[in-house]
Amino acid sequence: MTRDDIITLPNPSLRKRSARIHVITDETRELIDNMRSAALDWENSRPHEIAVALAAVQINCLERAVIVRADFDNKENQEFIALINPEIVKLEGAIVTEQEGCLSVGSQIYGAVPRNDKARIKAMDESGREVRLKVEGFLARILQHEIDHTNGICFVDHIKDQHDAFFKLTNKGDLEPVTYEYAVSTGIFR
Repeated sequence: MTRDDIITLPNPSLRKRSARIHVITDETRELIDNMRSAALDWENSRPHEIAVALAAVQINCLERAVIVRADFDNKENQEFIALINPEIVKLEGAIVTEQEGCLSVGSQIYGAVPRNDKARIKAMDESGREVRLKVEGFLARILQHEIDHTNGICFVDHIKDQHDAFFKLTNKGDLEPVTYEYAVSTGIFR
């Protein structure tokens, strides 16, 4: 799969809840490979961004699977970790507002999104073994974002009434504020 297979808002699939995966099959592993291929192809088209994670719904497959980059600091390391049926067991820590982007939010729109800075996550790995994670900081934010996707929620839904929360990535890789009207005009709320 390629970046062209990644759906973007206002595609209605992004607002649907994904189904649990009951048995990990060869089709599940193929789905994970397709997600990796699409994320890396998207990344290769962006000089200032890295594909940190992707949910299956973002390639229009309504199954509860996400992939997360193994190393956020090294773009050369293209390994992803798959989490099947991820769920938040508990949110902890402070609420922190930071910039978020999304491969499924077009026009390079980013938003200042409040999220807990710590979380406990339960999932299965590609082999079907249960995984329990206690995460914080950037990883906690990413997993909350991706688990939202499996529930039909996009990051813009958290800030749809905050008129000063939207930004656009410039050609130089900087974020600059945009008007709420501009954010609405991109179709991210339809």
